[in-house]
Amino acid sequence: MANVLITGANRGLGLEFTKQYAEAGWNVLACCRSPEEAEELLQLATRFKDLVSVHKLNVGNFYQVDELAASLADQAIDVLINNAGIYPDSDTEIFGDADYDAWMEAFRINSLAPFKVAQAFTPHLANGSLKKLANITSKMGSISDNTSGGSYIYRSTKTALNMITKSLSVDLGKKGITAVVLHPGWVLTDMGGPNALINTEQSISGLRKVIDKVTLADAGKFYAYDGQEIPW
Repeated sequence: MANVLITGANRGLGLEFTKQYAEAGWNVLACCRSPEEAEELLQLATRFKDLVSVHKLNVGNFYQVDELAASLADQAIDVLINNAGIYPDSDTEIFGDADYDAWMEAFRINSLAPFKVAQAFTPHLANGSLKKLANITSKMGSISDNTSGGSYIYRSTKTALNMITKSLSVDLGKKGITAVVLHPGWVLTDMGGPNALINTEQSISGLRKVIDKVTLADAGKFYAYDGQEIPW
Protein backbone atom coordinates (compact mmCIF):
# COMPACT_ATOMS: atom_id res chain seq x y z
CA MET A 1 0.00 0.00 0.00
CA ALA A 2 1.37 3.41 -1.00
CA ASN A 3 1.71 6.17 1.60
CA VAL A 4 1.11 9.89 1.09
CA LEU A 5 1.64 12.74 3.55
CA ILE A 6 -0.40 15.89 2.92
CA THR A 7 -0.08 19.23 4.72
CA GLY A 8 -3.02 21.61 5.01
CA ALA A 9 -5.37 18.65 4.69
CA ASN A 10 -8.34 20.15 6.53
CA ARG A 11 -9.91 22.11 3.66
CA GLY A 12 -9.78 22.99 -0.02
CA LEU A 13 -7.11 21.26 -2.08
CA GLY A 14 -5.65 19.36 0.87
CA LEU A 15 -9.02 17.90 1.83
CA GLU A 16 -9.69 16.84 -1.76
CA PHE A 17 -6.21 15.29 -2.01
CA THR A 18 -7.02 13.31 1.15
CA LYS A 19 -10.38 12.17 -0.21
CA GLN A 20 -9.11 11.10 -3.62
CA TYR A 21 -6.05 9.27 -2.34
CA ALA A 22 -8.14 7.45 0.28
CA GLU A 23 -10.67 6.46 -2.37
CA ALA A 24 -7.76 5.09 -4.42
CA GLY A 25 -6.72 2.90 -1.47
CA TRP A 26 -3.69 4.86 -0.32
CA ASN A 27 -2.63 5.22 3.30
CA VAL A 28 -3.03 8.96 3.93
CA LEU A 29 -1.20 10.92 6.63
CA ALA A 30 -3.38 14.02 6.75
CA CYS A 31 -1.84 16.98 8.58
CA CYS A 32 -3.45 20.21 9.75
CA ARG A 33 -3.05 22.84 12.47
CA SER A 34 -6.18 22.07 14.49
CA PRO A 35 -7.49 18.53 13.99
CA GLU A 36 -10.14 19.04 16.66
CA GLU A 37 -11.76 21.71 14.47
CA ALA A 38 -11.35 19.91 11.14
CA GLU A 39 -14.84 18.44 10.91
CA GLU A 40 -14.76 17.39 7.26
CA LEU A 41 -11.32 15.85 7.61
CA LEU A 42 -12.38 13.93 10.71
CA GLN A 43 -15.42 12.67 8.82
CA LEU A 44 -13.11 11.36 6.10
CA ALA A 45 -10.92 9.72 8.74
CA THR A 46 -14.01 7.98 10.12
CA ARG A 47 -15.18 6.94 6.66
CA PHE A 48 -11.74 5.59 5.74
CA LYS A 49 -10.73 4.52 9.22
CA ASP A 50 -8.09 2.06 8.01
CA LEU A 51 -6.56 4.49 5.54
CA VAL A 52 -6.68 8.07 6.85
CA SER A 53 -4.84 9.17 9.99
CA VAL A 54 -4.99 12.79 11.14
CA HIS A 55 -1.89 14.48 12.55
CA LYS A 56 -1.53 17.86 14.24
CA LEU A 57 0.94 19.99 12.32
CA ASN A 58 1.38 23.73 12.09
CA VAL A 59 3.96 23.91 9.28
CA GLY A 60 5.08 27.31 10.58
CA ASN A 61 6.17 25.67 13.84
CA PHE A 62 9.43 24.03 12.83
CA TYR A 63 9.81 22.25 16.17
CA GLN A 64 6.44 20.63 15.55
CA VAL A 65 7.60 19.55 12.09
CA ASP A 66 10.61 17.82 13.63
CA GLU A 67 8.47 16.22 16.31
CA LEU A 68 6.06 14.75 13.78
CA ALA A 69 8.92 13.48 11.62
CA ALA A 70 10.46 11.79 14.67
CA SER A 71 7.14 10.21 15.66
CA LEU A 72 6.84 8.77 12.15
CA ALA A 73 10.47 7.70 11.92
CA ASP A 74 9.56 4.15 10.89
CA GLN A 75 6.97 5.26 8.32
CA ALA A 76 8.08 5.22 4.69
CA ILE A 77 6.45 7.92 2.56
CA ASP A 78 5.96 7.47 -1.17
CA VAL A 79 4.56 10.92 -1.95
CA LEU A 80 4.86 14.09 0.16
CA ILE A 81 2.56 16.95 -0.82
CA ASN A 82 3.44 20.36 0.62
CA ASN A 83 0.01 21.91 0.19
CA ALA A 84 -0.36 24.24 3.20
CA GLY A 85 -0.13 27.90 2.26
CA ILE A 86 -1.61 31.34 2.86
CA TYR A 87 -2.71 34.37 0.84
CA PRO A 88 -2.66 37.31 3.27
CA ASP A 89 -5.74 39.52 3.29
CA SER A 90 -3.40 42.50 3.30
CA ASP A 91 -1.84 41.54 -0.05
CA THR A 92 -2.66 44.29 -2.51
CA GLU A 93 -2.66 45.16 -6.17
CA ILE A 94 -1.64 48.72 -5.29
CA PHE A 95 2.06 49.56 -5.50
CA GLY A 96 3.20 51.31 -2.34
CA ASP A 97 0.96 49.44 0.09
CA ALA A 98 2.81 46.70 1.94
CA ASP A 99 2.17 44.90 5.21
CA TYR A 100 5.71 43.79 5.95
CA ASP A 101 4.78 41.66 8.95
CA ALA A 102 2.26 39.75 6.83
CA TRP A 103 4.89 39.46 4.10
CA MET A 104 7.41 37.85 6.47
CA GLU A 105 4.77 35.45 7.78
CA ALA A 106 3.82 34.50 4.23
CA PHE A 107 7.46 33.73 3.46
CA ARG A 108 7.58 31.57 6.57
CA ILE A 109 4.51 29.54 5.58
CA ASN A 110 4.72 29.52 1.78
CA SER A 111 8.48 29.28 1.28
CA LEU A 112 10.40 28.25 4.40
CA ALA A 113 7.89 25.74 5.77
CA PRO A 114 7.79 23.54 2.64
CA PHE A 115 11.58 23.41 2.74
CA LYS A 116 11.53 22.48 6.43
CA VAL A 117 8.96 19.74 5.85
CA ALA A 118 10.97 18.38 2.93
CA GLN A 119 14.14 18.46 5.04
CA ALA A 120 12.53 16.69 7.99
CA PHE A 121 10.85 14.01 5.90
CA THR A 122 13.65 13.27 3.42
CA PRO A 123 14.56 10.03 5.26
CA HIS A 124 10.94 8.89 5.03
CA LEU A 125 10.82 9.67 1.30
CA ALA A 126 14.12 7.91 0.74
CA ASN A 127 12.62 4.79 2.31
CA GLY A 128 9.53 4.96 0.12
CA SER A 129 9.00 3.21 -3.19
CA LEU A 130 7.85 6.17 -5.31
CA LYS A 131 10.01 8.89 -3.76
CA LYS A 132 8.09 11.97 -4.95
CA LEU A 133 7.92 15.46 -3.43
CA ALA A 134 5.24 17.80 -4.78
CA ASN A 135 5.22 21.43 -3.65
CA ILE A 136 1.97 23.24 -4.43
CA THR A 137 2.82 26.61 -5.93
CA SER A 138 0.90 28.97 -8.21
CA LYS A 139 1.21 30.33 -11.71
CA MET A 140 1.35 33.68 -9.90
CA GLY A 141 4.88 32.68 -8.91
CA SER A 142 5.96 32.51 -12.54
CA ILE A 143 8.17 35.47 -13.46
CA SER A 144 7.56 34.94 -17.17
CA ASP A 145 3.78 34.89 -16.71
CA ASN A 146 3.57 38.07 -14.64
CA THR A 147 2.09 40.72 -16.91
CA SER A 148 -0.27 42.36 -14.42
CA GLY A 149 1.96 43.18 -11.44
CA GLY A 150 0.58 43.51 -7.91
CA SER A 151 0.08 40.72 -5.34
CA TYR A 152 3.67 41.26 -4.21
CA ILE A 153 3.42 39.09 -1.14
CA TYR A 154 1.88 35.99 -2.67
CA ARG A 155 3.83 36.18 -5.92
CA SER A 156 7.21 36.56 -4.26
CA THR A 157 6.66 33.77 -1.73
CA LYS A 158 5.63 31.33 -4.46
CA THR A 159 8.54 32.36 -6.69
CA ALA A 160 10.82 31.63 -3.73
CA LEU A 161 9.18 28.22 -3.32
CA ASN A 162 9.81 27.49 -6.99
CA MET A 163 13.53 28.22 -6.62
CA ILE A 164 13.71 26.20 -3.41
CA THR A 165 12.14 23.26 -5.20
CA LYS A 166 14.56 23.59 -8.10
CA SER A 167 17.47 23.28 -5.68
CA LEU A 168 15.75 20.42 -3.85
CA SER A 169 15.36 18.61 -7.16
CA VAL A 170 19.14 18.63 -7.55
CA ASP A 171 20.04 17.71 -3.98
CA LEU A 172 17.26 15.16 -3.41
CA GLY A 173 17.71 13.72 -6.87
CA LYS A 174 20.94 12.20 -5.56
CA LYS A 175 18.75 10.13 -3.23
CA GLY A 176 16.38 9.14 -6.02
CA ILE A 177 13.69 11.62 -4.91
CA THR A 178 11.77 13.53 -7.59
CA ALA A 179 10.86 17.09 -6.54
CA VAL A 180 8.46 19.20 -8.62
CA VAL A 181 6.27 22.30 -8.22
CA LEU A 182 2.62 22.12 -9.22
CA HIS A 183 0.06 24.79 -10.13
CA PRO A 184 -3.46 23.65 -9.17
CA GLY A 185 -5.25 26.12 -11.43
CA TRP A 186 -7.65 28.83 -10.30
CA VAL A 187 -9.78 26.71 -7.99
CA LEU A 188 -13.09 27.27 -6.21
CA THR A 189 -11.79 27.29 -2.63
CA ASP A 190 -11.76 29.76 0.24
CA MET A 191 -8.46 31.05 -1.14
CA GLY A 192 -9.42 30.91 -4.81
CA GLY A 193 -12.72 32.71 -4.35
CA PRO A 194 -16.09 32.41 -6.12
CA ASN A 195 -14.89 33.48 -9.58
CA ALA A 196 -12.45 30.59 -9.99
CA LEU A 197 -12.55 28.46 -13.14
CA ILE A 198 -12.42 24.85 -11.87
CA ASN A 199 -13.47 22.93 -8.78
CA THR A 200 -11.27 21.00 -6.36
CA GLU A 201 -12.20 17.63 -7.83
CA GLN A 202 -10.98 18.68 -11.29
CA SER A 203 -7.81 20.23 -9.93
CA ILE A 204 -6.78 17.36 -7.70
CA SER A 205 -7.68 14.70 -10.23
CA GLY A 206 -5.32 16.42 -12.65
CA LEU A 207 -2.57 16.97 -10.10
CA ARG A 208 -2.66 13.31 -9.07
CA LYS A 209 -2.15 12.30 -12.70
CA VAL A 210 0.84 14.63 -12.95
CA ILE A 211 2.33 13.26 -9.71
CA ASP A 212 1.80 9.72 -10.94
CA LYS A 213 3.58 10.39 -14.24
CA VAL A 214 6.64 12.40 -13.16
CA THR A 215 9.99 10.67 -12.91
CA LEU A 216 13.48 11.77 -11.96
CA ALA A 217 13.86 13.06 -15.51
CA ASP A 218 11.17 15.64 -14.66
CA ALA A 219 12.68 16.76 -11.36
CA GLY A 220 12.74 20.52 -10.90
CA LYS A 221 9.96 21.18 -13.41
CA PHE A 222 6.87 23.37 -13.00
CA TYR A 223 3.61 21.74 -14.06
CA ALA A 224 -0.03 22.80 -14.14
CA TYR A 225 -2.85 20.48 -13.10
CA ASP A 226 -3.51 19.67 -16.78
CA GLY A 227 0.04 18.42 -17.31
CA GLN A 228 1.24 21.51 -19.18
CA GLU A 229 4.70 22.77 -18.22
CA ILE A 230 4.71 26.38 -16.97
CA PRO A 231 7.59 28.78 -17.76
CA TRP A 232 9.60 30.01 -14.80
